[in-house]
Amino acid sequence: MAIVRLQVVAALLLIQSGVLSFPLSQHFHETSSCGYKSCHATMPNMLNVHLVPHTHDDVGWLKTVDQYYYGDRNDIQHAGVQYILDSVVDQLLKNPDRRFIYVETAFFYRWWKQQSSGMQRIVKQLVDEGRLEFVNGGWCMSDEATTHYSAVIDQMTMGLRFLNETFGACGRPRVAWHIDPFGHAREHASMFAQMGYDGFFFGRLDYQDRNRRMVDKDQELLWRASDSLTPPMADLFTGILPNGYNPPDGFCWDQSCDDPPIRDDPDLEDYNVNDVVSRFLETASAQSLVYKTKHIIMTMGSDFQYENANLWYKNLDKLIQYVNAEQANGSRVNVLYSTPSCYLQELHRANLTWALKTDDFFPYADNAHDLWTGYFTSRPALKRYERLSNSYLQTCNQLEVLGGPVSREGPFGDGDSQTMKKAMAVAQHHDAVSGTEKQHVANDYARRLANGWQHCQVLVSNSLAALSGSSAKRVYCDNLNISVCPLTESSNKFSVNVYNPLARPVSWPVRLPVNGTAYTISDANGKSVDFQVVPVSKATREVRKDRGYAVNELVFQVQAPPLGYSTYSVSLLQRGPPPAPAQHGTPLAIRNKFLQATFDPETGLLDSLSNLETQQTIKLTQNFYWYNASDGNNMESNQPSGAYIFRPNSSNPFIISSTAKTESIQTSVVQEVRQWFGPWVSQVVRLYADSKALELEWTVGPLPIDDNLGKEVITRLDTSIKSSGIFYTDSNGREVLQRKKDFRPTWNLKQSEPIAGNYYPVNSRAYIKDDNDQLTVVTDRSQGGSSIHNGSLEIMLHRRLLYDDVRGVGEPLNETSNEYPEGLVVRGRLLLSLNPPPSAADAHRPLAQEVVLQPLLTFTDGDLRPNTRLEFSGLQAALPPAVHLLTVSQWDRYSVLLRLEHQFQTWESKEHSQPVTVNLQKLFSTLEVLGVSELNLSANQWKDEMRRMDWKPKTDEKPLPKPSGDPSIWEVTLKPMEIRTFLLRVSHR
Repeated sequence: MAIVRLQVVAALLLIQSGVLSFPLSQHFHETSSCGYKSCHATMPNMLNVHLVPHTHDDVGWLKTVDQYYYGDRNDIQHAGVQYILDSVVDQLLKNPDRRFIYVETAFFYRWWKQQSSGMQRIVKQLVDEGRLEFVNGGWCMSDEATTHYSAVIDQMTMGLRFLNETFGACGRPRVAWHIDPFGHAREHASMFAQMGYDGFFFGRLDYQDRNRRMVDKDQELLWRASDSLTPPMADLFTGILPNGYNPPDGFCWDQSCDDPPIRDDPDLEDYNVNDVVSRFLETASAQSLVYKTKHIIMTMGSDFQYENANLWYKNLDKLIQYVNAEQANGSRVNVLYSTPSCYLQELHRANLTWALKTDDFFPYADNAHDLWTGYFTSRPALKRYERLSNSYLQTCNQLEVLGGPVSREGPFGDGDSQTMKKAMAVAQHHDAVSGTEKQHVANDYARRLANGWQHCQVLVSNSLAALSGSSAKRVYCDNLNISVCPLTESSNKFSVNVYNPLARPVSWPVRLPVNGTAYTISDANGKSVDFQVVPVSKATREVRKDRGYAVNELVFQVQAPPLGYSTYSVSLLQRGPPPAPAQHGTPLAIRNKFLQATFDPETGLLDSLSNLETQQTIKLTQNFYWYNASDGNNMESNQPSGAYIFRPNSSNPFIISSTAKTESIQTSVVQEVRQWFGPWVSQVVRLYADSKALELEWTVGPLPIDDNLGKEVITRLDTSIKSSGIFYTDSNGREVLQRKKDFRPTWNLKQSEPIAGNYYPVNSRAYIKDDNDQLTVVTDRSQGGSSIHNGSLEIMLHRRLLYDDVRGVGEPLNETSNEYPEGLVVRGRLLLSLNPPPSAADAHRPLAQEVVLQPLLTFTDGDLRPNTRLEFSGLQAALPPAVHLLTVSQWDRYSVLLRLEHQFQTWESKEHSQPVTVNLQKLFSTLEVLGVSELNLSANQWKDEMRRMDWKPKTDEKPLPKPSGDPSIWEVTLKPMEIRTFLLRVSHR
């Protein structure tokens, strides 16, 4: 049945044509026996063993997504997803008791499109009967350390939408399933809870944590995944699987396995039923000792298994038959085909109380010297490109809505956002943005993102043409970070359109590569804009090579309205002599009205940072170091550093240079100290006139390896802050967690890797503080970070390693390219903000959002047409500072998906950690909102119909007050850290 839901006032109902129909398939009937109704009966007085047939299909790892799907390049790894799905469906039809779960919608979507209508009907029936069940259901199984929450929500929404539209309610997964990611983030658990999942299962956790949990029978627990959202809103039942995600030893019957099949002809000499049954009963008994209930789960499958599903199912049928036959002889073990949701249902029926967890599962170690903390930084260029692509995608989504249908078919051709959505969704996979794939696969992820952006560029050009009234060709300059833009380098007159994807006005510094020395710049109102022309640095010339020829950069500050654009006109006045070169030597200080940074003239290094508004100063020195990566050749362990594992040879990193050669530029628009630490490390310390953050733009690479030493490069900030071994990192760009050196909240840590064992993912920010001062570092990509020394904060920037770390990828992390055959050069920015701790979030929350969703610049050559609209805002007014506009995306022809987010935690800000109300009808300037319905976070259920299992924590708790409602249909209230998702019925004004 199509669910129809629209909350509108009566007058609007009369006006409206059609209804807002939620995309649930017509095909769903109340008689369907999927989900919890489809579970096999269990035996109440026995140990019930739930066998879960599954395959784990990486959306790229050793092979590309396409190679995995088609079974290409089997010389790398024998794997073909299309054959797995063909074979599983065939085998499910042969026995109605059989079950199978499938996870990665990116693959299933592709397979489904290639099936005949007859086969699609068969598969729908299997889904309706609960014999084929989807779990997790996102486009991929995302990484949890290096992904940003907004991109995770997007990829989950895309996968779950396909399942909803194809299979109706029976396609909706009840269970989140992250069996392979290398550590688990609290924010992911919070998101899964808000998406309506009843439970969550994963395979990997720290070996010390697992040992403690096995003893205490705490491998199943209740995870309270937010300190701001009212329980049970972010509570998620979490189960740790017994064998990672593999079958128990001796019971793997895939074509990729060597275990003997069940030979059940008693006339055969090698008849082995008794042996198999006896070993299985022993395995089940041992497993039951470390779990709490009379139910245990066994994952019967692994990477890319079930290509010949007959092997598995023939042996599983026999296993169930022969083990259960022993019940006649007094056995108390019952084996059944099951799914994670059926297993979860039995745990829920047990009606127990469960240990409560409030921290996360980072870092992950599978042995004393094997810390999976290297991938927090691995492939730093890909990590940045993925983050930048997210910004491009959100801009593309917004302009598709604001520009209307013409954005998809307009003067520049056919554009779409879907290609970029799919590319970004695949990039969230736990072997994609994590940096743990083979090099040719990393190249493929980047190629997909570039292709997605090409499709979006057409859409963006069409939309901006519609909004501005000018169909002049728009030029995109994707290499501005290395001062490359052919148009600005050669043109005498051009305009810059600055689109701001945030729901508040932004002021943003623009740096354009030019060859002139004097310009006039005017804003949308014709007012003259202050600018400076500064020489391109030596470091930039070296990194861009022959891709650009600008000798100067034109630097000026732009303002753009919320969810809108502003246009700046630039005219060349003179090519003439170059501007005054940079001054050699180190200035004593650079300062604006907000900040002052001082330098040591002897070393050329930073010396202190002051917030002039709050009159606070800290000592601050910053330098670059490298850890020598272990080659696996020592007495303690043979584990080398690699794409996954960080294992330095020593706790003391090597300093690259104790002094920096410097030159400085001091102008009214920007002040810079350019530092040169050596042939492969340089930096610009930069302060713009109206910035409240100090920018450190670092350039690292190519890392030299002619000494045969792998290198892991960090920058370290050493301060006078008394941090007492405590530091803070964000979880997927949202809530902040406290970290303590050499400590884990839920077990007594035996620390065997004093550096790697203290590294955590830094997705968007990290900070240290004492009673008076908080230094926050905002990053432009996911990186690893720590505080090893009191008052210090270190961020790992780049890694180049000479050995594989024996976790399957089979090649060292040694990145080169055609452009950089000597090794990858990486450039990035850290933004430093200094504040009193009670108000620090007021600065770092908006700052981090500005880095994630940065303005998009497009360029038009020559004069603009006279009637061009030079400024536009898609909002009637800026949203309050606590509210972030997370999603504006076209859902279907008449409706828009909207997510509003409160971006402060309850304890973070006196001013902003308060509920905020937004009126949806007064939100957009060009859209009339005719109807609204609220959805869950992943937009696959109506919010008021979302029902989740209740779980009881062990702790005594008073009942919580019921949340108060909204003031009206149109006015919605956001509490700290709340994300609310709406489907809006709209028409263009």
